[in-house]
Amino acid sequence: MTLSQWILFALALQIIHFLGTWKLYVAAGFKAWQAAVPVYNAVILMKIINRPSWWVLFLFIPTINLIIIGVIWVETLRSFGKNKAIDTFGVLATFGLTIFSLNYSKNPIHIKDRSLRPRTGLGETVSSILFAVVAATIVHNYFIQPYIIPTGSLEKSLLIGDFLFVSKFHYGARTPMTAVSVPMVHDTIPGLKIRSYLKKPQLPYFRLPALQKIKRNDIVVFSWPADTVRQFFVREKRVDKPIDKKSNYVKRCVAIPGDTLEIIDGFVHTNGEKNNYPSRAEIQFTFNAYAAKGVSSRNLIAQGFESFNRRYKIENITENSYQQLIPYIIGRSGNTVENFSVITEAKGLPIDLVRKLNLRASELLEVKKEMTLTIEEALALRKVAGIDSVVQKINKNKIPNETFFPNKIPFDWNEDNFGPLVIPKKGMTVELTRSNLSLYKKIITDYESNNLEITPTEILINGKVKDRYTFKKDYYWMMGDNRHRSEDSRFWGFVPDDHIVGKPVFIWFSIKGINDGIKNWSVRWDRVFTTVDGPGERISYFPYFAGIVLIWQGFVFFRRRKSKSVE
Repeated sequence: MTLSQWILFALALQIIHFLGTWKLYVAAGFKAWQAAVPVYNAVILMKIINRPSWWVLFLFIPTINLIIIGVIWVETLRSFGKNKAIDTFGVLATFGLTIFSLNYSKNPIHIKDRSLRPRTGLGETVSSILFAVVAATIVHNYFIQPYIIPTGSLEKSLLIGDFLFVSKFHYGARTPMTAVSVPMVHDTIPGLKIRSYLKKPQLPYFRLPALQKIKRNDIVVFSWPADTVRQFFVREKRVDKPIDKKSNYVKRCVAIPGDTLEIIDGFVHTNGEKNNYPSRAEIQFTFNAYAAKGVSSRNLIAQGFESFNRRYKIENITENSYQQLIPYIIGRSGNTVENFSVITEAKGLPIDLVRKLNLRASELLEVKKEMTLTIEEALALRKVAGIDSVVQKINKNKIPNETFFPNKIPFDWNEDNFGPLVIPKKGMTVELTRSNLSLYKKIITDYESNNLEITPTEILINGKVKDRYTFKKDYYWMMGDNRHRSEDSRFWGFVPDDHIVGKPVFIWFSIKGINDGIKNWSVRWDRVFTTVDGPGERISYFPYFAGIVLIWQGFVFFRRRKSKSVE
């Protein structure tokens, strides 16, 4: 909705409110005109229903206001003696319109000193739930949001199964843009698997003041601009969601507005210098380990390496046994029983299951094994007995492609050699040419809502010939630390500032094997109650937290015991 449309919408609401309540204002001892003054009429209404004036603030908080408006409708009826369940149901079902019948009844009588306590146990429960939802939604939207790491794109800086607290206030809380949505859920209602929001109306983008700006190499949670994996820039295929309902992603911001980014042989450079990462960042690359006698998986595991795959030849596979192996395999090869093999992660096939299925399975000893390692781990692997060499896998094959940003031929960038590319900054002006237009096309049309037209001789923006463009927003470049296993800005480009969600600040719980079924879960106690970033080694504050809880519970216990002895 445009600003003028919002003004008309607000005006219509004020007219409806006045027509439906002016007589009630008079019955409560106020003036009819007070029902017509925006905001002031809400303050007076709080007095009529005997609720605190600060409730008016809730009316301006998206999602919360939907709950509070319903509560105010019910409270208005009860302030004039309408306490039956059918009254409550009727006013909610008609979106408050039954208040009109009360307003135009002969003698509406205002109950000034009515009890605010719910009359039934059900009413008490509903009231408590609504209060809890309002409080939790405010915390969730403006202060702290819980989040879980589902993929390994930031391994080993953040691990699959880390439960995070994401601060909304560090970078300034983004107020909800979707006006109508179910509280405390993202884009889907759990269980029902249906959309949790209405696409319209949409509120204007607004962000509260920030405590800090995004710094280069910060870990950031953001709304994924593309919001579809398979068809990034095919308009007919992409998922069309409001910004605040797009999928949330967490990556490292390797370049900020105004930076010039270039990836050279896998290493990120900004403004001509190789990036220096925080001490806890563990940037990983793909390496090939070679051994003439074969790379032993058991030897790798014994040395503490886990990021590699294993291949098993199975001589007597059947459809039934294969179905039972599916949870443990990530690939297969061979079309006959004689040459059938499966690929697993480093954990391999469960021995007990292999024995139960009476499978003749043996791991193939490969002379080359692809591994995901940090530079330090690669250096350590070179010293392991039996390993002949360890070589970093770098894609130097620069062929024009549509896989990597800007997803347009003749650009030939790839995951290891990319750019140089200037990251747009608000107020920055660039020259537009046919050769660089694909870099900024999505910004101009989608992110900054302009009409772009390209003729054989001219570039037109909003119907005017342009050879320059000035950016209206800041943009960021996000990448995963697991460089060859991350769908990031190299594939779909810039992240606009209005897509920023927050900053991960705390790991409050961590489960190893979270995707392997509850029987395979194990708690990473060394990560519980640790900060995401910071100098030096990661320190768990869980013992201190547990100690405080025990001391508090002991204090409560002895205080209760003492009070009972006094009685």
